[in-house]
Amino acid sequence: MNISRLKRAFGSNYLALIAVTAAVSLLFYILNHDFLALDNIKNIMNAMSFTGTITVGMALLLIAGEVDLASGAEACFGGIVCAIAIQAGLPWPLALVAALAFGACCGFINAFFVNVVHIMGFICTLGILGIYNGLVSVVTDNHPVPAYVPSFWKLGSATVFGIFPLPFVIMVVLMVAYGLVLTRTNFGRNIFMIGGNRRAARLCGINPSRIVTALYVNNGMLAALAGVILTARMHNASPMAASTGAIDAITAAVLGGISFLGGVGGMGGCFIGILLITVFSAGLTAIGLPSYWQIVAQGAILVFALSADFFNSKARRKRLERDEIKRRREFARNKEES
Repeated sequence: MNISRLKRAFGSNYLALIAVTAAVSLLFYILNHDFLALDNIKNIMNAMSFTGTITVGMALLLIAGEVDLASGAEACFGGIVCAIAIQAGLPWPLALVAALAFGACCGFINAFFVNVVHIMGFICTLGILGIYNGLVSVVTDNHPVPAYVPSFWKLGSATVFGIFPLPFVIMVVLMVAYGLVLTRTNFGRNIFMIGGNRRAARLCGINPSRIVTALYVNNGMLAALAGVILTARMHNASPMAASTGAIDAITAAVLGGISFLGGVGGMGGCFIGILLITVFSAGLTAIGLPSYWQIVAQGAILVFALSADFFNSKARRKRLERDEIKRRREFARNKEES
């Protein structure tokens, strides 16, 4: 397959991300030959699954022009709700349902402030993030909540074909399913329309508030699911877990081609973005870089991703303006000729 066919299949931006990911993997392999060992690859897939599950919900919100900075706290709280329910004697599937219901309530609260109070999602979820972090400390007294149920642990530790961790498989299934929703359904097309031009979407008969509510509820449920899976893998729900979940999800989505301004993106790019930041983080750990430098590096990646998104959005607007001017000139010329 030649380069032009690859570009048609994946897009030039995706190819660049794949090339960067391959180069980063090769660099860390040269620095530490154990980096591409099977056990480490499994660890990378496990790490991808948590960020990836949150990113699925975050991606839909970003495409619609919204954001949820409290997703990491919602994931943490969802895991804690599940662990508390298990301690109360509920079977773990019912505890999972309780956690998902809690996540849905969190999403509905976010949607209320966005749609009814008319506070920007960025602002209201930033405030809600602080509230959830405080409540987590109150509920747990800053101590992990154990969830000692071996059958529950399989949700976070089982493998498929002895290679792929179950959490990773769940993430991939979610990405494929939501990718189909975005590209093959009217609901998905409406999400793009709302993110591209909410006023025009409303004039076309779309109810942006209803769709935004559904997206926030969906995001809360997926964040809670990520927290439950992390709890199953760690055998307890830590109040310190998922502290950077939202930032990692936003970074992965924007790296994968989703515009922070809305209206652009897809799940394929999100997967590559998640892979890149996870490989990068795992590589820094493999070469023994102190944790505080890893935080610096991750922040730099986010700044780079947002800067690239800004310039891409600016170029896209100029391109649309040129096309609009060209159409108007052609229309005027055709009218004169007729």
